[in-house]
Amino acid sequence: MARFKVTCLALVAMTLVYSATLCVAHPVGFNFGWGWGSPGGNGGHGGNSGNGGGGYPGLFPEYYQFSCPQANDIVMSVLHKAIANNPRVAASLLRLHFHDCFVQGCDASVLLDDSATISSEKNSGPNKNSLRGFEVIDEIKAKLEEACPQTVSCADILALSARGSTVISGGPNWVLPLGRRDSTTASLTGSNRNIPAPNSSLPTLLNFFQRQGLDEVDLVTLSGGHTIGIARCVTFKQRLYNQNGNNQPDSTLERSYYFGLKSVCPSSGGDNNISPLDFASPARFDNTYFKLILLGKGLLTSDQVLLTGNVGKTMELVKSFSDDEGLFFQHFAKSMVKMGNIRPLTGLKGQVRKNCRRVN
Repeated sequence: MARFKVTCLALVAMTLVYSATLCVAHPVGFNFGWGWGSPGGNGGHGGNSGNGGGGYPGLFPEYYQFSCPQANDIVMSVLHKAIANNPRVAASLLRLHFHDCFVQGCDASVLLDDSATISSEKNSGPNKNSLRGFEVIDEIKAKLEEACPQTVSCADILALSARGSTVISGGPNWVLPLGRRDSTTASLTGSNRNIPAPNSSLPTLLNFFQRQGLDEVDLVTLSGGHTIGIARCVTFKQRLYNQNGNNQPDSTLERSYYFGLKSVCPSSGGDNNISPLDFASPARFDNTYFKLILLGKGLLTSDQVLLTGNVGKTMELVKSFSDDEGLFFQHFAKSMVKMGNIRPLTGLKGQVRKNCRRVN
């Protein structure tokens, strides 16, 4: 028994030193083969696409290797079932992670319901009657609590779900740093202030992203997440009927696409009617989104201005990603890691919620 204790203590000490090294950085494509870089396959795109924008102190891919090694398998099993039942879920979960990280960092604040002390971000302008996928996160959390009580954070569940949804939809895989903890607060004001509107101009979009430490490459790359999912009529109605306050449509809209959208989205009413962001392959993660933008068939103003905004090199990036899906996938992996590193709570900060909808 004494020998066993000594061996265990030595292993723990080695693990802590090993982990501390990994917290600082890990090389591109680094994967221990412990499952964290291979969420149920990679959609046929040849392994990991890299780990992106470097490490964040306190986050590393093997965070749950000893405390909950089956965590990613549990996440993926729920995702496979949910997405098979409703392919829209993939885009919803990808969007949840984005809307979480842009408001006080990647801390699962977006999942908190209203309470005596919480004004939920779910009620903000960008989120109300729009964000979806909360029940899938609830199911994942319940299964993880059964297997590894109070171990895997809701913030990491959001990050794992975003990656898994991308992979299941045919997109790239990436090595995902883990170890985020959950906030005990939410920011309704921050949600209203920090998430760009679908009718944003290119300078506005760049400003919103730069405030989060993201650049124009990240903007174009992460916008490519619109290769899956849908949008409500209310988010693109302005483009069809009154883009510049003159009761005229957006002149950058391709004509046949414009008439098709008008049939879905009338000038009065129909706000909740939906249209795919990428009508050519709405459930498959690919680079068709960029091809459509080049044809004047981006759905949202914020999509089309990546080509027409005439600021920086966004036009060149749209063309490059349209020509080279592999290049887009490589950049998407890097930008997702970079976004996932926005101001996470680590160490003893925050908590690991038992229920993602409320503080412990």
